[in-house]
Amino acid sequence: MKLTFIGATHEVTGSCSLLEVGNMKGLVDCGMEQGRDLYENVELPVKAGDIDFVLLTHAHIDHSGDLPLLYKNGFRGPVYATSATCMLADIMLRDSANIQMQDAEWKSRKEQRAGHEPVQPRYTVEDVEGLVKNLRPCSYGEKVQVNEHVTVRFNDAGHLLGSSNIEVWLREGDVQRKVLFSGDVGNKNQPILRNPQPVDEADYVVVESTYGDRLHEEQQDIIRPLADYIQKTFDRGGNVVIPAFAVGRTQEMLYFLREIKEQELVTGHPDFSVYVDSPLAENSTSVFLQCDREYLDEESQYIMDLGVNPLVFSGLKISQTSEESKAINFDPEPKVIISASGMCDAGRIRHHLKHNLWRKESTVLFVGYQAEGTMGRRLMDGVESVKIFGEEIAVNAEIGWLPGMSGHADRDGLLEWVGAMKKPPKAVFVNHGEDQVCSIFADTLKQKLGYEAYAPYSGTCFDLARDEFEIVTEGVPITKMVKVPTKSLRILGDLIEAAERLLALCRGLGGRPNRELRSYTDRINTLIDKINE
Repeated sequence: MKLTFIGATHEVTGSCSLLEVGNMKGLVDCGMEQGRDLYENVELPVKAGDIDFVLLTHAHIDHSGDLPLLYKNGFRGPVYATSATCMLADIMLRDSANIQMQDAEWKSRKEQRAGHEPVQPRYTVEDVEGLVKNLRPCSYGEKVQVNEHVTVRFNDAGHLLGSSNIEVWLREGDVQRKVLFSGDVGNKNQPILRNPQPVDEADYVVVESTYGDRLHEEQQDIIRPLADYIQKTFDRGGNVVIPAFAVGRTQEMLYFLREIKEQELVTGHPDFSVYVDSPLAENSTSVFLQCDREYLDEESQYIMDLGVNPLVFSGLKISQTSEESKAINFDPEPKVIISASGMCDAGRIRHHLKHNLWRKESTVLFVGYQAEGTMGRRLMDGVESVKIFGEEIAVNAEIGWLPGMSGHADRDGLLEWVGAMKKPPKAVFVNHGEDQVCSIFADTLKQKLGYEAYAPYSGTCFDLARDEFEIVTEGVPITKMVKVPTKSLRILGDLIEAAERLLALCRGLGGRPNRELRSYTDRINTLIDKINE
């Protein structure tokens, strides 16, 4: 009975943990790494085909994105998740596959021109189609018997539609243990979604720590500052560009924008346009409107009971095709543009940044977490320029931030969620946070709650039956090799060879007149100074 940490260890993306009990092996999440990786992740210690099941906390790509790769490599078991997560994962993984295939096609053309082999996509739409056939929808609060050794229950985590913390009961012979996986714990009092639900007890807890070292600003009205950003940007003739994940954050923004329009909080720009530039966002929004009422908070249910669509309003325009997306930037009227990805590392948002970052009139408004190494983080940190599609773009636009717009609980929210247990767990394992944040939050759990807490690195294995670590690893930093083109290497070699010939020549000049030697010395030093200029 073992728990091995694979991904999102001292990092914020790529969540993945391995459970072994009896003769069964299962994963909790199988996420894709995004942004800059700091540490090497160990390979799964078992073959994909030997994985018996997967438990999926929610549909975000950093938790689900490598499931099709797992399928491609031989996995054929069931994937348990809430019904909303299953619907969203179907949409998001298809979109991810299309991105993988497009990137591979673009890279292949480049490689083939250089005489190299074509690049294969990480996975394809066919892999996704195979994977989604194995999705097993579950309801909140329902105990599900996965096999003779494993029983699970999904509870609302309040982070994304269908997001869950997962209670996992393990049984092996006479030994029983309960492990609680937090998934991503949601922020309280967010629109559309319910607050995260606590769990009474568990032997062990695996908890995220995205904001484990900080507090959100005091909860405030989002609508007014959002309206203020729109007002001042439109008054100076610019666009408000909002990088937002297509699933979750985009729907929240539509909710707020509907209220801004209803209350007429932006003046002088009647019925301004709001572009949602994402086919994925449109499909995801339909899931929000079709899902069971149990996934929505009371306010959203009340609005829908009045016959009002909480996510649709006059002036809303959805861009499906690339032609429609390109046309947005030829519209001279001030407008709001919502586009993915939320961290600006890929997708259509980069086109809108290219057209707006250099404009002093425009605003780029961030409404979510920006991971280390992403373009979003660099813009938030005040970089003066960024390279987009090979072109250096000056950052002249206003860079804004809406505090309180987080889908993650802050430090106190995490402490409240973990501390709601009626008795202390045997230990808490902290993951899904930046390098130092994981360690800081583990220390906070010790100091504030008196819990045993650890921040494991990838490859660490805990024996749940013996209540002790079997393997303890240290982080292995990723070292990046600088790739020097072959032609450049050849020319550099010629230069070094010439320098070596010069050195050999100088050594053979003994006996020459001093005036001649001084002349050679001056000429060589002049050359060195010129190279150093």
